[in-house]
Amino acid sequence: MADEIAIEVSYALPGAQRVLSLRVPAGSTARRAVLLSCIDALFPEIDAASCPLGVFGTAVGDDYRLKDGDRLEIYRPLENDPMEARRQGTSRRVRA
Repeated sequence: MADEIAIEVSYALPGAQRVLSLRVPAGSTARRAVLLSCIDALFPEIDAASCPLGVFGTAVGDDYRLKDGDRLEIYRPLENDPMEARRQGTSRRVRA
């Protein structure tokens, strides 16, 4: 159907990733697609109404209009502060 587009919705956890393929109405926004995917039923920790989103590694706003073939990514908070992880790695190398 020309009035639908095929997209993927992706969510990753440490050591696991889930990618859902679905069709959404043409002109759907990023936020609407997350809600339509019902991915929060698989991962209850996702707040589908406010989680940060991206397309192919680039952050997008809720009102971003998806295109056919887009991979919509749901981002989660980092478990480690990147600067702290870098400091710890450096101190380990200095001691070795």
